[in-house]
Amino acid sequence: MNWKRTLVAAPLSAALIFSAAGMPVSAETSDNSPSVDNAALDLRADLGHLLSEHAFLAIEVMRNGADGSEGFQESVDALESNTEDLSDAIASVYGEEAGQSFNDMWSAHIGYFVDYVNATAEGDEEAKQAALDELSQYREDFSQFLEKATDERLEAGSLADSLQMHVDQLIGAFDSYVAEDYEQAYNHEREAIGHMHMVAKGLSSAVVDQMPDQFNNTMAVTPAGDLRSNLGKLLSEHAGIAAIAMQNGIEGAPDFEASTNALSGNTEDLSAAIASVYGDEAGQAFNDMWSEHIGYFVDYVNATAEEDEEAKQEALDNLQMYKEDFSAFIEKATGGNVEASAMAEGLQTHVNQLIGAFDSYANGSYDEAFNQTRDAYGHMYGAAKLLSSGIVAQNPDKFASDMPSEMPNTGMGTMAEQNSNMMWAWILGASVFALAALVAIRKYTTSNHDK
Repeated sequence: MNWKRTLVAAPLSAALIFSAAGMPVSAETSDNSPSVDNAALDLRADLGHLLSEHAFLAIEVMRNGADGSEGFQESVDALESNTEDLSDAIASVYGEEAGQSFNDMWSAHIGYFVDYVNATAEGDEEAKQAALDELSQYREDFSQFLEKATDERLEAGSLADSLQMHVDQLIGAFDSYVAEDYEQAYNHEREAIGHMHMVAKGLSSAVVDQMPDQFNNTMAVTPAGDLRSNLGKLLSEHAGIAAIAMQNGIEGAPDFEASTNALSGNTEDLSAAIASVYGDEAGQAFNDMWSEHIGYFVDYVNATAEEDEEAKQEALDNLQMYKEDFSAFIEKATGGNVEASAMAEGLQTHVNQLIGAFDSYANGSYDEAFNQTRDAYGHMYGAAKLLSSGIVAQNPDKFASDMPSEMPNTGMGTMAEQNSNMMWAWILGASVFALAALVAIRKYTTSNHDK
């Protein structure tokens, strides 16, 4: 690791108080009402978005590199764009030179993973170990300057452990993929995505605690914030894995089944939360409904492969019907706190993005495919904010703003802690919403089957 570069970049960690879009996070007035909409929670969401997207795209790049895929360069470009989004945030505060310094450091960290991919392709065990050694050194150095930058609010030893987890997850996903253990590869990918949301939780908590005036004394770790974050994690993961599964479907890729299983695992996380409150029957009802919505995308992929324009339109019509019905469900379930028109607009955007990404990929327009995949991934954080806002407004007592959720030492935890936190934060916020939605779903399903 280049210590000179590290020391130059160290102060830049303070720039995490700025949004992922490269604009300063606005200070907002805080009162005693629980809310998912304040500067501290926006910071947490922005970091969760960009850091988890980094993990998602990095794994896709490594897989594409191993396969020699036609869209490899475009996947690299998407990962570089993710880096640019972070670097632009730095440059907007500290100037172009500082932004470029951050870009160079972040790109170098990504480069070590690329070195590992190249060494694997060449069967060079010595080069593979050299790449791992570089990552190990990066882990130690980066942990030290984050500890210093946050005035020891983040502890270097725990940070190093968390960064090692990130390395292990990405390398594990790649090694498993190369070994054709596709199920394990996607397990590692889901773990990597989830872990980075815990990193965002820890980083945002430390920055907000260090600079409370910048955030008008709002908090990044609250029950309402946990709900917004966890919905963002699950919904963006759905979009990302769905996009990859659709690509795999049109290519007949060997990991197609594993990717669909990963998408099912995402569905199971939601369904298990419902079942833990309402029992297995209710959980299965939710599972059936969510899986049906995914099935319409699968129908579109199959119709594309068969060049059946009529079947493609039927799939789109089903998605259109789902959009309208589900939006009405949400409005009713949240007592009007989420308007059906706003939800329908968001769902249409989601459909357009995933279908657009797939069509572009099938047509060989890989750059546009990855651009729209990134759009789909990021869009889900707006959806999570909309949904969580309605749930919190409907159930304020469950999300008292002056009662922060447990503040971890680093916010990065073990995978078991992540899964537990994700499950119970969802249960807390979703109980009333799920009950109303499931009743509506059952009525809708019954009425349609009777037609």
